[in-house]
Amino acid sequence: MDMFNAFLTDMLGPMGPLFAVGGIGLLLVLIVLPMVLKKEEDPLDKLKKATQPDKDETKKSLRSRSNAPDKLQKYAAFLEPKDKEEYSAMQLKLLQAGYAGKNAVRTFHFAQFALGILMLLLGIAYAVVKASVTDPSTQATMLTIIVPAATGYMAPKYWVTRRAEARKAEIMNGFPDALDMLLVCVEAGQSFDQAVIRVAKEISLGFPALGEEFEIVAYEMKAGKDRVQVMRDFGERSGVPDVASFATVMIQSATFGTSIAEALRVYSSEMRDKRVMRAEEKANTLPTKMTLATMMLTVPPLLIILIGPSVYEVYVTLNNINF
Repeated sequence: MDMFNAFLTDMLGPMGPLFAVGGIGLLLVLIVLPMVLKKEEDPLDKLKKATQPDKDETKKSLRSRSNAPDKLQKYAAFLEPKDKEEYSAMQLKLLQAGYAGKNAVRTFHFAQFALGILMLLLGIAYAVVKASVTDPSTQATMLTIIVPAATGYMAPKYWVTRRAEARKAEIMNGFPDALDMLLVCVEAGQSFDQAVIRVAKEISLGFPALGEEFEIVAYEMKAGKDRVQVMRDFGERSGVPDVASFATVMIQSATFGTSIAEALRVYSSEMRDKRVMRAEEKANTLPTKMTLATMMLTVPPLLIILIGPSVYEVYVTLNNINF
């Protein structure tokens, strides 16, 4: 502690330890405050809003675009990849993460560039302040500058990857329910197009990402796009193997003229079984994951309770003997 206090005093002056404690307290407040302020919306209120929308609220169409001019348009040559394959791969990744705007790729690269420059400047400022107080080595100075810049550059990519994984998990969890609903609608006499529209409306309450994907499918079929291509795009855009398999089943059903209802019945049953198996797999791995935590939280207190008195008695006895 004395060394730490001396380090803070050398870095920040006589009030260094106080500044450090205040900074840590402020950081903890900033971490806890969003958790405290975050309030989960009541499902009943959510359902009420969905079934009885406000008349004054303007209903936005799916993936609506702003009419305002894009400020990054003049930097498109710098921010967008030249290779079409690289551009398409990046666009698909952003689509799977839920960013479907036509300028999503440009905005993503701008975020990488801006955050990289910002963190680089912060690293340089910190290195200058550190050099004025101490005499760091060249390697330490370079790391102080490069590490924040690399972190800022990679942060948008990490965010998009996490967002895509979360969206895929949401689609995977809600897909069996959507298939059951689709089967009910088809067996009730609705066409496949009408069933997709109804499923997109109903499933959006619990799984917005899946509802959005079904809505895109409905709009594409309304626009006259070939159903086979629509289903292929659906499977590729979602990035979920179950959805890709469903798209293949629908393509085969449309190609060979088999019953869509029968194909949906078989596939929805398989999806339900698969969801149960995923739940059982997670339940079976839970004891293994808890073993380490149980040992760390249970064994040390148990050893203290069992061995602590004996160790204390031995310590007192040795002191008496030495005395």
